[in-house]
Amino acid sequence: MAPAFQILPRSVKSLALTLAASALAAGLSTAAQATANGPFLSHQALYELSLLKSRGSNSINSARGRILYSFTGSACEGYTTEFRQASEMDNGEDKVTLSDLRSTSWEDASGKTYRFKIDSRMNDVEVGPVDGVAERVGDHITVKLKQPQTKTFNLDGSIVFPTEQIEHIIAAAKDGKTILEQTVYDGSDNGEKVFSTMAVIGQPIRGDQAVKSPDPSTEDNAMKSMTRWPVTVSYYDHDAKPQEGEQTPLYAMSFELFENGVSRALVLDYNDFVISGSLGKFFVKESKPCK
Repeated sequence: MAPAFQILPRSVKSLALTLAASALAAGLSTAAQATANGPFLSHQALYELSLLKSRGSNSINSARGRILYSFTGSACEGYTTEFRQASEMDNGEDKVTLSDLRSTSWEDASGKTYRFKIDSRMNDVEVGPVDGVAERVGDHITVKLKQPQTKTFNLDGSIVFPTEQIEHIIAAAKDGKTILEQTVYDGSDNGEKVFSTMAVIGQPIRGDQAVKSPDPSTEDNAMKSMTRWPVTVSYYDHDAKPQEGEQTPLYAMSFELFENGVSRALVLDYNDFVISGSLGKFFVKESKPCK
């Protein structure tokens, strides 16, 4: 995944990348391609965003937006994501914030290389772009940034990239695990941000079980036989100093994750408010089969 909501906290850029990496191409009749090229499908999808709940002292009156992204590639050639998200948030008292974020990334399927570029605007004012590449070398990861400033630094080799993160969640779900902790780097914020994440995986949902709110993923014949799991991933500031009591996540993302990597029923919790994302239009893109 992110994947972001520039009208929301800046760190949420990671959400955009995570969403893209998780291949949210619900309802694809050619889901069998996932077995040939890995757990993800090449596709383009459109998501409609709306305010689900508002709470706390920083509550908002309304929020809406769209996510359009293209996900292509395979386990052989790696995964490429092109993402755009436009949002509008009303804080009340005629305070409306408009944002437009575009990002592109490429991740090699073995988790060795991750390239990323993020450009965003808020109320037509450009927010510092991020451009760089991360490469796994031996027991560490070397990150080379071009923007917002030229800089090279190392990260712990146990850190995973966005597509790796989703792959590990699927593997844990199949193994019957209910908790999975990972440290994730996706190039968000100023390109130096690292997130500690905890995924809570629920009981498997059989494909033949009734669905309260159907969407293309549950109505498609190729998906109806597939198992999925309810998953909630909480994102924490990895560099935050430990304090007494339980650490509050920066945000949390809930969704139902199919065994082929497709996700549905998206809910984004930013503590003060909650956003829902419903899948609208989508279509499958051709991808070259692995040799």
